[in-house]
Amino acid sequence: MRRVVLFIMLFLILNVAQAKEVDMKAQQPNKIRIFDVSSNSYQMVDKIIKTDAEWKKTLTPQQFEVTREHGTERAFCGLPTKGHKNGVYKCVCCGTDLFLVKEKFESGTGWPSFWQPVNGANVDYTEDFDFGMHRTEVHCARCGAHLGHVFEDGPPPTGKRYCINSVAMKFVSDDK
Repeated sequence: MRRVVLFIMLFLILNVAQAKEVDMKAQQPNKIRIFDVSSNSYQMVDKIIKTDAEWKKTLTPQQFEVTREHGTERAFCGLPTKGHKNGVYKCVCCGTDLFLVKEKFESGTGWPSFWQPVNGANVDYTEDFDFGMHRTEVHCARCGAHLGHVFEDGPPPTGKRYCINSVAMKFVSDDK
């Protein structure tokens, strides 16, 4: 009988804790937790939701086509990403930290490639079946910008290749 009572109490406690967590999320529906490189910590920030007309006011036509309409820039035609020594590649739409220079590698594909993002909290993934292929699309977690795709043919230690459109990022140097 004691075990039954203990089980019921434990069940009730867990349900109350879960309800509080759901309630906290409901109180901040437009907030998201991302990692900020400069402070080396997580921050709660507003999710960015804009209309196409609002995005068109702040993005170039090519940036809009790639980030908002899931386009792809032509291989070997993107913005230069070589020669950067230290710094962070940020989302061109909202400024979220995405990739570090030290995690970039030369894949020979014609697009900037990284073996991991700054932090898993800063990117989201969706399955992409366009063009008769099955790929994993990479998005900015804060604003939903299409960044590129991730493949399972990258170098150690992750074995991942984040193949990212250069126009979806802006580079901020740490060099003084």
